[in-house]
Amino acid sequence: MIDFLRLSTLFLVTALAEIVGCYLPWLVLKQGRPVWLLLPAAVALALFAWLLTLHPTAAGRTYAAYGGAYICVALLWLRFVDGVALSRFDAIGAVLALAGMAVIALQPSQ
Repeated sequence: MIDFLRLSTLFLVTALAEIVGCYLPWLVLKQGRPVWLLLPAAVALALFAWLLTLHPTAAGRTYAAYGGAYICVALLWLRFVDGVALSRFDAIGAVLALAGMAVIALQPSQ
């Protein structure tokens, strides 16, 4: 269980780095925010790439499991940063995504 919590935390931080790295350029391009925001965006994306290397399994399996965590973090971003209320379908999707992440991440060693 501790390993799953550690992995989930790593996925959470990885997803936040990716979202920040993509959100800041979106602000620059879509909302006319200052161009200097591209610098922290680049740092966030570099952090995202580095964090992916810390995951203990093969890259493809890491990306597959990470997708579930990313979905949940993106929905939280939608709610708390974009201010959009989540629907019950968002919640159901998040639960299914986390279940998929758990199945992939917690499979027995081969």
